[in-house]
Amino acid sequence: MVKNTGQPAYLQIADELRQQIRGGSLAPGTPLPSTAQLAEQYDASLSVVKMAVGLLRNEGLVIGQQGKGVFVRDDVPPAPPPADELAEIRLTLRDLSERLAKVEAQLSDRR
Repeated sequence: MVKNTGQPAYLQIADELRQQIRGGSLAPGTPLPSTAQLAEQYDASLSVVKMAVGLLRNEGLVIGQQGKGVFVRDDVPPAPPPADELAEIRLTLRDLSERLAKVEAQLSDRR
């Protein structure tokens, strides 16, 4: 069910379906429930559910087959690293860049 969090309903639905896909609850090749079933499950309109599924399509997590439904892709791309991990990577890169600049400066001073 969609909650009153301030986040749009289609994003909440997409987040939950994404977690199910990445967590293995919805395995590769598995069909998603129909739009009507998802709308009933999340107590949302059909258009909200379609927006959520469209978002997952754009992310490459699901693929639609005309007349058959929407399925979890066999080759689901890996999840991006969490935001805090990205911040840590950026700090490490900055530190390495500074250290490299110092080494290059020392080497150029020796010439």
